[in-house]
Amino acid sequence: MLSRRDFLTSGGILAAAAIAAPSFAFAKGKKKVGLQLYSLRDSLPKDVPGVIAQVAKAGFQEVETYGFSIQGQFWGQTPKQFKALLKQHGLTAPSGHYGLGSFLHDGKTDELKAAIEAANVLGAEYVTIPWLEEGQRKSLDDYKRIAEKINIAAKACKEGGIRVAYHNHDFEFKKYGEQTGYDILLADTDKSLVDFELDLYWVVRSGNDPIELFKKHPKRFTMWHVKDMDKQNHALNATVGTGAIDFKPIFAQASLSGMKHFFVEHETNYIPTPIGTLTASCAFIKKNLVK
Repeated sequence: MLSRRDFLTSGGILAAAAIAAPSFAFAKGKKKVGLQLYSLRDSLPKDVPGVIAQVAKAGFQEVETYGFSIQGQFWGQTPKQFKALLKQHGLTAPSGHYGLGSFLHDGKTDELKAAIEAANVLGAEYVTIPWLEEGQRKSLDDYKRIAEKINIAAKACKEGGIRVAYHNHDFEFKKYGEQTGYDILLADTDKSLVDFELDLYWVVRSGNDPIELFKKHPKRFTMWHVKDMDKQNHALNATVGTGAIDFKPIFAQASLSGMKHFFVEHETNYIPTPIGTLTASCAFIKKNLVK
């Protein structure tokens, strides 16, 4: 099975004490449970209609796309066709992961323009940057250049009626002296134009606390990836609610985060099957985190 890194190129456990809050509630009511479709990357390209039907049956209400290309579109479907398929199953796609590698590297705008057009057809709110090539992120100066490019992309997205978001892994938390790459991305991107999609698993695995990030940068993390960590092997995922991450205190701070959407993501260690794991994760979230 391809890792996200392979696809896009072709540790500490959270110990947060419960924050004083009688119960969890979103500022604007109950949030829909979303799924990052990369979780089903092995089966989705082979049977797009069938897998999307499974996603809806599993209980999800939103999806986040991945894998869009100018030539292949969404696994052979145009954005218009894919939107119709989602609508058929009561799903929406408020965000999508778009590579934008050539834009971030040399400023070529073809991918960016195509991403904005596709996102608009889907009715999305965000074009989300999912990954930085290793050669692009070797120093703080590299991150400063990336932040400049993200600001440019954000202005183009604003003209198209959508926003840019940045999705993290763990490498952004590597320290260069007293600062990390993530520090630079947060400080040097335009707060009025650029949002962040916080991957909770990677934050925890890097030894950081999501709640501390919320406190330092309130309202900037408008999307999350909800992905649990296996208790024995932190390199593996776990069905949400069975792993090492306590999500309740994190969800209790959704308002501080600014979170508007969240997406379950699962990349490894599917038990018993990919759709089985995701169905169980969705059920746990609905029962315990978004009541």
